[in-house]
This record gives sequence, structure tokens and C-alpha cells, in this order.
Amino acid sequence: MVVNKDWINVTPQLSKPVLRCIGKQGFETMTPIQAAVIPLLLSCKDVVAEAVTGSGKTLAFVVPMLEMIMKKEKEAPLRKEFVYAVVISPTRELAIQIYKVLGLFLQEAELSHITLALLVGGRAIEVDVESINKGANLVVCTPGRLEDLLSERKQLNLAGRLKELEILVLDEADRLLDLGFSTTLTTILQYLPRQRRTGLFSATQTKELQDLVRAGLRNPVLISVKEKSSISTPIALENYYVIVEPRDKFLFLLNFIRNRRTQKGLFFLPTCACVDYWADVLPLFVPDMKIFAIHGKMKQKRHKILENFREADNTILLCTDLLARGLDIPEVEWVVQWEPPSSPAALVHRVGRTARGGARGFSLLPLLPSEDAYVPFIKTNQKVELKDWRGSADEIKISQKLREKVLSMLHDAQKKDRAVLDKGQRAFVSHVQAYSKHECNLLLQLKELPLGHIATSYGLLKLPIMPEVKEEHRKQFVGPKEQMDYNLIPYKDKQKEASRLQKLEEYKKTGVWPSKKKKKMVQSQPWRQAKQNKEERRERKKKRKETQKNAEGKRGKRRRAVTQEELDELAADVALMKKLKKRKITKEQFDEAFDGSQ
Repeated sequence: MVVNKDWINVTPQLSKPVLRCIGKQGFETMTPIQAAVIPLLLSCKDVVAEAVTGSGKTLAFVVPMLEMIMKKEKEAPLRKEFVYAVVISPTRELAIQIYKVLGLFLQEAELSHITLALLVGGRAIEVDVESINKGANLVVCTPGRLEDLLSERKQLNLAGRLKELEILVLDEADRLLDLGFSTTLTTILQYLPRQRRTGLFSATQTKELQDLVRAGLRNPVLISVKEKSSISTPIALENYYVIVEPRDKFLFLLNFIRNRRTQKGLFFLPTCACVDYWADVLPLFVPDMKIFAIHGKMKQKRHKILENFREADNTILLCTDLLARGLDIPEVEWVVQWEPPSSPAALVHRVGRTARGGARGFSLLPLLPSEDAYVPFIKTNQKVELKDWRGSADEIKISQKLREKVLSMLHDAQKKDRAVLDKGQRAFVSHVQAYSKHECNLLLQLKELPLGHIATSYGLLKLPIMPEVKEEHRKQFVGPKEQMDYNLIPYKDKQKEASRLQKLEEYKKTGVWPSKKKKKMVQSQPWRQAKQNKEERRERKKKRKETQKNAEGKRGKRRRAVTQEELDELAADVALMKKLKKRKITKEQFDEAFDGSQ
């Protein structure tokens, strides 16, 4: 099917103010996803759209959303207290980005009377209540905050304001479900009028997504736009991998960053703790570059950090998968990753932060020798082809002199400030924990990791005490050349250091490190075992609740006297169970005796 990509030829025809704003932003023609979706939404169809990242999904719903509200206004004037369109986004960052795109359109004189509100977490709910009371014909929000506001009946009857809703958009819908918002979305849908249009946009399709489609959309049209059937990333994006030795991973990435001067780059790390550590030490090696860091545990700071990154040049943003979805910064040329993400689908979204809107982009994934099977796997599983990276000699060559120099600098940073030492320890431990939770654990096995070499790559002063670290790993580890007393390493923060010294004195006297809570000393255990134990406890708790519920149900019925015979039978059954628990009888003997007593 040939799709007309000229904005002026869209059917139904677009209004002049919308066309004018599109022209000002430099969008000469529609992308395939826009050409397919916009006419359908304008024709009052529900749409499920799947397209690669960077394909222009935002305009595909922003344009018809504005057109539908303008059409509504021709029938009757817009009322300040009503919400006519809602966009739900998985993260604050993506919500803010959509909010800004809508803001550009509302600068047009004919559209300036339409009110817009951003409802996201990280601030007092009263701020959003006030924003809605001022007027919110268009709402861009995160699911958790919208659910909170819907239940806020004292100050705000948002459910009543939504009765004229024209369109609901679920952006990055698969990510909404990945983050555990399935129940929240179900709750939100119950508040919304059934006579509405719904657009669901996603880069991938999953079973959970299909369940959401059945629950929230009516006879939707399915649109799948891919640039090439054999790949799931933009054509202008080149994806590379390189095999590196475990102890040299940071050295390789450092050489790469130094020799590849880019305007903007993203560096994906496994955990929040890894971001914190490398954000402290990486600037020591690239002092002329601006290093920013962002992750999910930063609440108020995230928006400002992202804005500073957008405005800066010659910069790298260290981040977690918080930024793997929807973020649109066209200047990002390279996406570099420390290791494969926890889920295969996340790789598609990570690398999709570059090559936006048809521009060229590159991604690089360093793999350990034990991880080489990931290359054919990701091609089969996600249709992402990784090419073997053939960099310059300066990027690939790692001399012993460089190893020693970098390791010495990492050690010195930790010796000068105990906070850096602590961050390094937490980063390594969290990295090992994250690796053990890989969905691809048949390919990426924790037992195959040379943890000593990886700790060396982190530049740690000492190996953390953890069950996963074995004797072989201690032999691999390269720490400081000189013997040292780690208790002598101070915090730069004077208040924190004074508190540490006080606790150290108490420890020397009692042999027990003081803490706010008295903790029972237990032997540490691997995370997998701890997780299994936790699940077993949860299962036992669930059974106890069911038993209690059944007992309460029985108690609710007419009571009768318990006979002595029944009490004797109960005592015999309890005695049998105790014998089984103490292994004085076998399971077979227990079953035979128990059945015989019934």
C-alpha cells in the first residue's frame, strides 16, 4: 500500500494552525508511522501501533489529539473544568518531553486557549490538584500520579472532569507493563468513559500488551511499521560489539571515550550504584569532558540534569535503563553499554536513543569472551545485528603501563575519600547481583564471571565479603601494592568522618560495629538462595492466610460443641505430624496412619 506522506494531503484534512506549527518545527513530510496512524485516529478508530524507536510516534498522536479537541470546540466551547485528552507515559522524563512538544503547538494563537497540565511524581500532590483546578484540557501524566489523583475525592473530583474525554494515549505501553503498572492501568481505565478513542504505542508487542488491548480498546486497527523486516532498529543505526578481557573492560571503554570525541553520548550501566561510582571517578580521566549522571533513585534532580545534558557539548550521560525508553535527544551520536541489559528487549530501546529521526547513530556493546554467544542470540531473539567492532589501534591497544597508571588513579581516588571507596564496593556488589538476574542466564552465567578480574577493572582497593567471591577470584584480583589499614581511610565530609571515628572507637572496645538497629548476626548467603527462601516464606504465609480464612468461614457458621472423641482424634493427628516433622516416621507411614484415622 502506498501511503501519502505530505501533511497537507492527510484525510481528514489538518487545520491551518497545526500545519503551521508542524512547518515551524521543520517536519516536511510524515514518517511511515505518522502517515499510517494519524488518518485512523482522525477517523475515530482505536489504534495499536508498533514501530521502531525514533520513528516519530509522538507526533503520530499529538497531531490527531489537537485536531479532535478543535473539532470538539466547534460543537460547543471548551470548558475549563473538563479534561478532553490524556497521555500516559511510563517515566517523568518521557512525560516532560511530550509536555514540551504539546507546548510548542499551543503557542499558536488559535490554540493558545487550550490548557495543558503535567502530572508526575516527585512533588506534592497539592501542586497537581492546583494545576488541574486552573484548567487542564490536555493532561500528560505518569500512571501512578494519575491513579493517586483519581482517588483524591476531597479536593478534586477528577473522575467527573474526565466524563468528556475524547482520547486516551498509552505511550511506550510495553514499558508501562514492564514497570508493573498493569493493575494501575486497569484501575485508571475503570474511571474513563467507554465512548472515547484510544491509541496504544509501543516498540514491541508482548502477551501482556495484548491483554491490555483487549481490556482498554474497542476493535482496534493494528499498525506495525518497520523499516526492514529483518531488523528491529532504524536503518541509519549501526550496532557493534567487541570482545574484551574482563580486567580491561574499563580501560577499553576509557580509550574509546578519549578517542571518539562526540557531541553527546549515552553510557548505560547496570545499576544505580554503578552510575554513582563511575560518575565520581570517570571525570579524573577525561577532565575536558562534561560528565553527567542520572538514575531512578534521583528524584528532584533528574529534570535539571537532563536539561543540562541537552544544552552541553562534548558530554557523556551515565545512566541506567531509566533512559532506555522514549528519550529524544537528536544530538546523541553514540550509545555505549557496560554489558548486555537484563532483558533482550531492553537492548532495542537502549540503542534506539541514537539515530533519531533519520540521523546516523552508533552503538557499542563490549562482551567478555564467555558472552560471545549473545551476538547470534540477540539477532535471532530481537532482530538486532551486532557487527564486529574494528576500532583504531589507539582504542584497542591496552598496554601494561596504561593498566598500572589507571589502576593507581582509581586506588588513589578511594584512598583520598572513603565515600568513593564505599561507592566502589556498592557498585561491584550491585553489579554482581544484577548479573545474576539476567533473563538470558543460560548465556550470561554468573558462575562463568571471573569476579576477581572484574573487581580489578573497577579499581577496587579490596574485594567485598560476599558468598559469590571464591578463592579463585581472590587470586585473580589485583589490589594496592602496599599493605594498608582500611580503617585509616577518611571521609572528605568532616561530619561523616567524625561519626565514623566515634563508631570505630566503640567497635575497638566492644568488637561490634554500632548501628541504629540491633541486627541479629546471621551467616550471609547467595542472593539466589535468599530469593528462594523469601519465596518459600511468602508461600507459607499465603497458606497460613488461606487456612485462617477457611477457619474464620467455618466459625461464621453455627457453632456446635466439640466432642471428646474429636479432640482425641485431633491430638492423635498432631502427634503424627510431630513424628513426621522429627523424621521418626516416613511420609508413607504418615499417610497410611493419617488415612486410617479418618
